[in-house]
Amino acid sequence: MSDTNGPVESGSSAGGEETPSAAAASGEAANVAGSAAVGAGGGRHARVVLVDDHRMFRTGVQAEIGQTERTGVEVVGEAADVDQAVTVITATRPEVVLLDVHLPGGGGVEVLRRCAPLMGDAEQPVRFLALSVSDAAEDVIGVIRGGARGYVTKTITGADLVDSIFRVQDGDAVFSPRLAGFVLDAFASTDAPPVDEDLDRLTQREREVLRLIARGYAYKEIAKQLFISVKTVESHVSAVLRKLQLSNRHELTRWATARRLV
Repeated sequence: MSDTNGPVESGSSAGGEETPSAAAASGEAANVAGSAAVGAGGGRHARVVLVDDHRMFRTGVQAEIGQTERTGVEVVGEAADVDQAVTVITATRPEVVLLDVHLPGGGGVEVLRRCAPLMGDAEQPVRFLALSVSDAAEDVIGVIRGGARGYVTKTITGADLVDSIFRVQDGDAVFSPRLAGFVLDAFASTDAPPVDEDLDRLTQREREVLRLIARGYAYKEIAKQLFISVKTVESHVSAVLRKLQLSNRHELTRWATARRLV
């Protein structure tokens, strides 16, 4: 008499036990999964430090790439601002640092500047891979000029990020697809200078304030985002206006927009 409770799934017996064909398929799937796990790290190992001011993002990256047996990547430290980053990187000496561009304390460029001796170590160089939500040309060019080996955006998949880490560890340059064009335009073109002299007059923090002002943020909002006082924001704005020879924030906004900094 047929079972009226519903069809039996293919590959299983009515009692719930696996049939030989199901067991074989299960074993084959396990072998494929095992091969994929071995292939992900390829027997390689990279010690990595995560630098990002958003704890939840660091937690997500750690969960995605930090399963060392599967990926070959070992997360040995984390940092949320420039001072923490320099301390952790100096203490752990990782092969690769995943570095956010916008950080309290001066940004990713400041981390690169202070870690320059570690990048130049001939025997055990620390290499940097920028990992940022920003795809602005000046951010890409700024960190590459600072010494980073590549720049990928936060839309990257976990598998591609692991691959990028190992490539940077080997000394390769790695970029998200369209970002490489920014670097080529800035450094390879003979028709345009690679350096914006006006922009280079500004410190990293002044650039951060400039960008936020141009996006319409109020002083209080900028102070909260950058973990500084309103008075400090006002001082930065005054310095930017003076260095760029501008009169007010409206001219500043037009200046930034013309250079695609917004």
